[in-house]
Amino acid sequence: QVQLVESGGGLVQAGGSLRLSCAASGSIFSINLMGWYRQAPGKQRELVAVIISGSSTNYADSVKGRFTISRDNAKNTVYLQMNSLKPEDTAVYYCAADVSANGRRVYWGQGTQVTVSS
Repeated sequence: QVQLVESGGGLVQAGGSLRLSCAASGSIFSINLMGWYRQAPGKQRELVAVIISGSSTNYADSVKGRFTISRDNAKNTVYLQMNSLKPEDTAVYYCAADVSANGRRVYWGQGTQVTVSS
């Protein structure tokens, strides 16, 4: 069984910063891709950023230049540094990981709330 545990969400004023963390644990053979998604009230879940097992990254246009995704392979942990936060960044942020364990599938974290006040 694989679990993803997120931390680091909270309430911040516009222009502020937060850092999210997501640690994967369990019987993991390898993690192929890790990423962050978010879902705002009344909207569909959307991609924020992903990082492949090396250092290749991809970002949503709305966060480019403000957010940075990074990964510690030794700890099976992915981070999302969020700077210059805007009220429209308010959402539940979910960690996702494409994991090879007993087979290969995508696992999701439970979500962490990020609220940016104006």
